[in-house]
Amino acid sequence: FWRTADGWVRTHANYPHHRQRLLSALRAGEAAGEREVGAAMAERTAVEVEEAVYAAGGLAVAVRTFEEWARHPQAVAVAGRPLVEHERLDTARARVLTALPAEGTPLLPAAGLRVLDLSRVIAGPVATRTLSLLGADVLRVDPPGLPELPDQHTDTGFGKRSATLDLTADRRAFEELLATADVVVTGYRPGALDRFGLGAEALVERRPGLVVAQLSAWGAYGPWGGRRGFDSLVQAATGIAVAEGTPQRPGALPAQVLDHGSGHLLAAAVLRALTEQSDDGCGRVVRVALARTARWLTEEVAADTGTAGDEYAGAGPWLAERDSRLGRLRYARSAVGFDGGPADWARPPGPWGADAACWA
Repeated sequence: FWRTADGWVRTHANYPHHRQRLLSALRAGEAAGEREVGAAMAERTAVEVEEAVYAAGGLAVAVRTFEEWARHPQAVAVAGRPLVEHERLDTARARVLTALPAEGTPLLPAAGLRVLDLSRVIAGPVATRTLSLLGADVLRVDPPGLPELPDQHTDTGFGKRSATLDLTADRRAFEELLATADVVVTGYRPGALDRFGLGAEALVERRPGLVVAQLSAWGAYGPWGGRRGFDSLVQAATGIAVAEGTPQRPGALPAQVLDHGSGHLLAAAVLRALTEQSDDGCGRVVRVALARTARWLTEEVAADTGTAGDEYAGAGPWLAERDSRLGRLRYARSAVGFDGGPADWARPPGPWGADAACWA
């Protein structure tokens, strides 16, 4: 959080290219530190910083109250959409799905599904991590020049394999993967993949019966429909940062709740779409936006008026350990659990981009 002439902004510069764009928008040099950036912020209003950094391809959002966000045109657009958007795209028959495992083995509702994961950071990878827990063959594909944050990739990589592909040079390899995929999950800003022929309609045209799951920060509509965003920025814009802060400074939730919540919603939407597809064979697209999830959690979910539970004694009961190609890992078990279902992922995560770009 940075103080501006009239309030606060929240920035996101975890990735080197985002940091460079932020400094460029503020007309600060590459060696600029906290003092220089703070001085540049203090000379402008929060909205001026927001617009200047966005215009430079960076990420910064003015901190708003719930009431201020409710009046914003993007908030109005978000409020008019369902929590999970769902659309049927074609009339071609999809391939017959594999039967569920025999009785006596863990119930794996996604067994036999091939999921092409084209998402990054947290929300999309959480969705595909959940599908991998439920038996899907998940292959995450990243561009070779855009590595992920190591701890983040490890945390969301359980049950998956990780490969890199240049969509220009390795297009044939990608199309071979797509030809037998059941689900494609994307997490880039709306429209960013269209130039590669990876929009929902284009994908379903080449792979009839495909389920395309799209995740974005602000939604694919409204004045911010094409903007980049992250959980922390959506918290800042939608009033959560003010609610979690003090009169002296904005705050943040102790976890990326919008990311994780949206990821689980998207995984559920994929399963629902596949269930419906089993009746008519048609391809579908499902969409979830962090800003819409924020509205759901802050305005539409009934407040918890119950009494406090047992005193928190630490995270131990929810943690597990196992060996992996990355060493010994201590990690949180999946939040998804049900009678007869899997207790853990079938495989631990591996190094970023270390696997072959092919189905298991």
